[in-house]
Amino acid sequence: MGRRARDRRRQQQQRQERGGDGGGGGGDRAGWAGGYPEIVKENELFERYYRELGIVPAGEWDAFMAALREPLPATLRITGYRSHAKEILHCLKEKYFRELQDLEVDGQKVEMPQSLSWYPEELAWHTNLSRKILRKSPQLEKFHQFLVSETECGNISRQEAVSMIPPLLLNVNPHHKVLDMCAAPGSKTAQLIEMLHADMSVPFPKGFVIANDVDNKRCYLLVHQAKRLNSPCIMVVNHDASSIPNLQIDVDGRKEVLFYDRILCDVPCSGDGTMRKNIDVWKKWTTQNSLQLHGLQLRIATRGVEQLAEGGRMVYSTCSLNPIENEAVIASLLEKSQGALELADVSSELPGLKRMPGITKWKVMLKDGQWFEEWKDVPSNRQTQIRPTMFPVKDEEKLKAMNLERCLRILPHHQNTGGFFVAVIIKKSPMPWNKRQPKVHQKLPQRTGDTEVKSANSDNGSECITEEPTLVENEESKKMQELQNSDTEQSKKEGVCGPPPSKKMKLFGFKEDPFVFLPEDDPLFLPIQKFYALDPSFPKMNLLTRTQEGKKRQLYMVSKELRNVLLNNSEKMKVINTGIKVWSRNSDGEQFGCAFRLAQEGIYTLYPFIHARIINVCIEDVKILLTQENPFLSKFSSETQKKVKDMAMGSIVLKYDPDPEKPDDLQCPIVLCGWQGKTSLRAFVPKNERLHYLRMMGVEVFKAKRKEEESESKTEEEVQHRLAQTEEGMDVEDKEHDLVTKMEAEIGEESSHSPVESSAVEVENKSEDLDQSSKNANSHVSQESKDTDTSNVKD
Repeated sequence: MGRRARDRRRQQQQRQERGGDGGGGGGDRAGWAGGYPEIVKENELFERYYRELGIVPAGEWDAFMAALREPLPATLRITGYRSHAKEILHCLKEKYFRELQDLEVDGQKVEMPQSLSWYPEELAWHTNLSRKILRKSPQLEKFHQFLVSETECGNISRQEAVSMIPPLLLNVNPHHKVLDMCAAPGSKTAQLIEMLHADMSVPFPKGFVIANDVDNKRCYLLVHQAKRLNSPCIMVVNHDASSIPNLQIDVDGRKEVLFYDRILCDVPCSGDGTMRKNIDVWKKWTTQNSLQLHGLQLRIATRGVEQLAEGGRMVYSTCSLNPIENEAVIASLLEKSQGALELADVSSELPGLKRMPGITKWKVMLKDGQWFEEWKDVPSNRQTQIRPTMFPVKDEEKLKAMNLERCLRILPHHQNTGGFFVAVIIKKSPMPWNKRQPKVHQKLPQRTGDTEVKSANSDNGSECITEEPTLVENEESKKMQELQNSDTEQSKKEGVCGPPPSKKMKLFGFKEDPFVFLPEDDPLFLPIQKFYALDPSFPKMNLLTRTQEGKKRQLYMVSKELRNVLLNNSEKMKVINTGIKVWSRNSDGEQFGCAFRLAQEGIYTLYPFIHARIINVCIEDVKILLTQENPFLSKFSSETQKKVKDMAMGSIVLKYDPDPEKPDDLQCPIVLCGWQGKTSLRAFVPKNERLHYLRMMGVEVFKAKRKEEESESKTEEEVQHRLAQTEEGMDVEDKEHDLVTKMEAEIGEESSHSPVESSAVEVENKSEDLDQSSKNANSHVSQESKDTDTSNVKD
């Protein structure tokens, strides 16, 4: 956050404390910040519509409406795949929640956070503490700082409770190929990534997640969410979900269409289930929203089941209560599948979650209040607004076979949540319009470098055969295809995955750099392999860069399966981001034996393959590394000093293993990237990650955090000054690190050791952030999107 933004926030907080005198609404402390008039939470059409449909049980209507008018409780989720998730949970329960007991704010007792009874292992919690109270109350400031810091690290995700349901019902395993069709802003995607990494001892799960969104800007918000989890198995792409292209993969030398084991289809919706947090819905809600979205939702769901593998599972979900967006879409999908799809019975899953069954009878209403029970009743001038697929199936036998009651509808008043709808679909056989596809695909002659399914780029979203390759082609199209194939084959040989030279599609948004895999004989890798004594099993073919020319500044890594997808589909996919950074170039590194230093975000992936330059440290050493900027070797334990003595200068791995005989110490392993100088040892760890580890070790970091914020303005000015002097094309991150290395080699007398202040590591991170924002999306690690559009109500 910049200095001006902090000044504006400070002034706004001061106005609120004085009673909102800076706004146009007077001095009502309970009103909206800045004095905005409070929105009246009434909508006659909404009440009339849902009363008539009967989705709320008899006698519960008043409770339902009362719940909708109450603010939504804040919910948080502890990331489940991290090895220290239990430590975070222990810290939350034993320290922060305990401090909230008997606490009063503005004369009211603070309600203790409660775990969500249906979420596994107590990893999700909800609290009635609003953001305003958290920010305003000095007593809660420490808890608020904890939430912010841990969220930035990726250890905690602030996510609406009902939004956590679809990924849980997908039942993802580490070997599954997963597609998230409408993924932004990414909270559900993060859950899917966690499930892939359920076994932390496996650095490269066989499965992967492809996260798609149609909005280019929101894709970068999605990148920000996924990046916090540091997974080599996630790819973010930018396509219209209703016409997302078929992808191909290489299986034993032959091309096959990629079918997904799991698909999350969380479609855009009217969002009347989010009234508790998006209060604009109260005044904007009409039935017209649902009528306009129904067709898009059905097209997206249809495209999803087309790409689902037989026996695979797709979860369709909306944050709407309207059957036009829910049961009508599912019924239409089941009807045209002709038995290829069925609804799964998930009544025994997520015990403790209160749910209502799907409904089988509903009516359609226009925004003027006019009702229609059947398609035949709709006048011709209304048949563009209302479509036949919006009505329930009339055939009783068909309706019974659909088992629509297996759908889930979550009502807000049952467990103090938002409103939500979920349906779990199983694919038993190919869709009727694709039944011939497997046989035809096997009969097709194999072509060298053919990486495209012929009709996969149909953009009209219709129900045409999109997976079945055509057998009849004219000579001209064959010649064109051969030319395309030769170009594709050439780029594949070079390991370049990027948009084609002459793109016919209009791709809006930032232009992305290509993904260039390191050739097998690249001389760049040999010094790295020797310096870190990498295991022979290290998958060097999975290393990539984002530049075809000039020096390679950063090295990234993806899983073998994602490499397969990238190499075979680069001409038809717009990839926004994939891979994690594992090495960064240090221009002075050659004198230490290796030009590349380790990157913290990829260290947990790399560590199992590194057999040299590892220093095992005790917990006291870890505290010194994380609280002091550049500590002398004499500060560390004698064991650490002995290990460092015979080791050459350069990048190192610092490993802490817990001692079971000391249960009061941190009981989860830590792996840090560091740098060994002539007389000192330091850790290269981002600021929030430092604070996280210190917090887990019981070190008080709140005062240090405040001290950092006070000195942040000065630090940013220094960074901007350095950026101005940076040569064009030179990474600020590397320049900062080179400066640190030179200073370390020259200075042997004094060093500053102030706890967790603006160390060179933090300056490095700030510089990198500034550099990224100036380069927009051309850098691999994209900045967090500033898109705050609330019109898209997906959580």
